[in-house]
Amino acid sequence: MNASDRTPADLLRSALAADPSRPLVTFYDDATGERVELSVATLANWVAKTANLLQGELAAEPGDRLALLLPAHWQSAVWLLACSSAGVTADVGGDPSAADLVVSGPDTLERARACRGERVALALRPLGGRFPKAPEGFSDYAVEVPSQGDRFAPYAPVDPGAAALSVGGLELSGAELVERARADAAELGLSPGSRLLSGRGYDSWEGLSAGLFAPLAAGASVVLCRHLDQLSPKSLEQRIESERVTVTAR
Repeated sequence: MNASDRTPADLLRSALAADPSRPLVTFYDDATGERVELSVATLANWVAKTANLLQGELAAEPGDRLALLLPAHWQSAVWLLACSSAGVTADVGGDPSAADLVVSGPDTLERARACRGERVALALRPLGGRFPKAPEGFSDYAVEVPSQGDRFAPYAPVDPGAAALSVGGLELSGAELVERARADAAELGLSPGSRLLSGRGYDSWEGLSAGLFAPLAAGASVVLCRHLDQLSPKSLEQRIESERVTVTAR
C-alpha cells in the first residue's frame, strides 16, 4: 500500500490500483453455509454504490454519525469503507438515538428505531438478498443500492484528521485508524499476498482490524468467518488448507 494513504478509503483505492482482480474478502457464515468471495474490484464497486447512497439518497454529510448495527459480515465491511469514503463516522454498535442515521441488520431493528434520522435495514441474506417485505420505517439496502452509481466522488475532500470510527469506547480518525491497522498488520506478520482467517466479531477494534483493516493495510486478504464456533476442528483445518490461509486470528 502507499505510504501516503491516510484513510481506509485511500487504502482501498491503492489496493484497486495495484491488483483489482485479487480476492480481498472471502466471507463464510457457518450457520447457513454461505460463502461469498469478493475481489478488490467487486468490493470497491459495492463501496462506491453504498457511498453514493449515503451521500445522495440519505443526504449524509462529513461529520455525520452513523450507528452501524451489523455483525461481522462482508456487507459490514462495505459500509465501513463507504462511511470512510463519504467522511461519515461509523459508530459500530453505537446508540441510534444519538446518531444522524442508522444501518441495522435483521436482529437489531427495534433498537434501530430510536434513530430519528434515516434508517437502512439489511436482511443479511445470501448473495445480498432483500427482505421479503421491507421493515416499516426502513429503506431496504438490497433494493436501494443496485441503482446507485459505480463511481463515487465526495462533495468535499475527506479530512484524515476527522473522526472515522468509534467502537468499544475507542474513537479514531482516518489517519489514526490507518496507522493502527499498519501496526497490527506488522504484529500479525501480514504482507502482500497473506491470507488471514478471522473468526472475531466486529464489535471491537481487534475484530475490525483482523477482519478488514489490517489485511487491507498490508495488501493481504481476509477469510472472514461468522459463527466459526459451529465448525468442527477437522472442517476448520480443511478450510485453512483450501483457502490457503497463512495467518489465523480467532
